[in-house]
Amino acid sequence: MSLALLIPLSIGMGLIGLGAFIWAVRHDQFDDPQGNAERILMPEFPTQSQGANDDDMASHTQDEDARRGL
Repeated sequence: MSLALLIPLSIGMGLIGLGAFIWAVRHDQFDDPQGNAERILMPEFPTQSQGANDDDMASHTQDEDARRGL
């Protein structure tokens, strides 16, 4: 009895997954995977303003810790 429900349900879910995959391929969701893989490995050099901002944030954190007695 339960197989009569589960088999069509699993086939339907498989077809939905296959349809989603075909839609993604046709709409260029997998356009440039090699470029994206290499792009995350490239180092980003911070600008002058970013470095100064990071220093400000670090000093505020230390001041907070000092007030808490850490």
